[in-house]
Amino acid sequence: MRVAGVDLPPDKRGEVALTYLYGIGRPSARRILAQAGVDPNKRVKAWRAEETAKVREMIELEYKVEGDLRREVSMNVKRLMDIGCYRGIRHRRGLPVRGQRTHTNARTRKGPRRGVMVKKKPAPAAAPAAPRKAGA
Repeated sequence: MRVAGVDLPPDKRGEVALTYLYGIGRPSARRILAQAGVDPNKRVKAWRAEETAKVREMIELEYKVEGDLRREVSMNVKRLMDIGCYRGIRHRRGLPVRGQRTHTNARTRKGPRRGVMVKKKPAPAAAPAAPRKAGA
């Protein structure tokens, strides 16, 4: 079954399979299946054509999923960065946005550690030996 451009896994229960759509979690999946009159424990491959159509229709009418939702979220983040608010600046710098500490932790946002580079002092260049005087 294909909904909003995503193939739902046929061997999963309906409640779990719907969570493969971006923007639909377990509670939303349960609500959709209840309104469509489909048993949440029924596997996707066992759905009849009219059940499939009803679920697809429910999602298209009431939920913003996949591409539209991704676009909206990215536009919201872009707006925050454009207006230069605190959250936008944090997004721009790749730091945590929601007030978490950054002295330690925050490695997911900040990326792998960049160690402090310790430079050795350059060794003094060996002065050329003075030519020896004969007879000394």
